[in-house]
Amino acid sequence: MRISLVLLLLFLGLGCNPSTESQGNILFVVSNQHTYGDTTMNASNHFSEIVLAYDVFAKHGYTVDFVSPMGGAVPIGYIATSDSIQKRYLYDNNFMNLLKRTKSPSEINAEDYEVIYYCGGGAAMFGVPENENIQAIAKEIYDANGIISAICHGTAGIVNLKDDEGAPLYKNRKINGYPDLFENKEARYYQTFPFSIEEAIREKGGDFVYSEKRRDSFYIVDGRFMTGQDPSSSFVLATKIVEAIENKYSQQ
Repeated sequence: MRISLVLLLLFLGLGCNPSTESQGNILFVVSNQHTYGDTTMNASNHFSEIVLAYDVFAKHGYTVDFVSPMGGAVPIGYIATSDSIQKRYLYDNNFMNLLKRTKSPSEINAEDYEVIYYCGGGAAMFGVPENENIQAIAKEIYDANGIISAICHGTAGIVNLKDDEGAPLYKNRKINGYPDLFENKEARYYQTFPFSIEEAIREKGGDFVYSEKRRDSFYIVDGRFMTGQDPSSSFVLATKIVEAIENKYSQQ
C-alpha cells in the first residue's frame, strides 16, 4: 500500500511539472589553433565566451558537445578566475575533459543538434572558417530549422556558409561579431588574420551591424541567426537562444 502511494505521488508529480529535458543538443565550435597564423604569438579560444554560454545551456538541461577541425585538445585563454563561473568550470575536471577531447567533424551527426554556436577568441580566425565539414554540419542544422549562432571572433566561422545555390546563407540577414572599430589593424596579431569579419560579411551580402560601445552585451537576432559582439554578450545571447528553442516547441 505504501509503495503504491509513493508510485502514485511520483506519477502525479511527473504529470504536474513541465519536462526539463532538452529537445535537442547544442554544438559548440572551437579551434585547434595555438598561434596567430605562423607566428609564435599565442592564440586561444575565449574561455568566458565558452563557459558563460555553456552554463546557461547546462542549467536549462541541454547537452553541449564540442567540435573542432581536428578534434582533440584545444587551447583556451582570456581566463579570469575572479569570475566565479569561470573559476568553477576551470576546476571542473569533467568539463575541462570536454575541451581536451573535442569531437572531430566526422564524429558529429548534425541531426542531433538544435543549435550550432561558434566560440570566439583569436584562434577562431584560423582553421574553422575554411573547414568544409563544419560548414556542412552548420548548414544541415540550419536546414532542419535549427539556429546558427556566434560570439565575437566566432562570427568568422559563418563567413563561408552557403545555401544550396551557392549564395551566402546569411545574405540580407543582420549579423554581429567583433567589429573593425575595436581591432588594432596595425598590430602584429591582426596582420595574421585571413580576413576582416566585418568586411567579409558585408562583401558577401550580409548586413553587419554592431554597437560602438565596448562590453555592452550587444547582440542581434535575425531569424535563426543569433550573434553577439564580445564576451559581455555571451550570457544574454545564450539566454535568447534558449528562449528561441522553448518558443519553437511551445508552438508545436
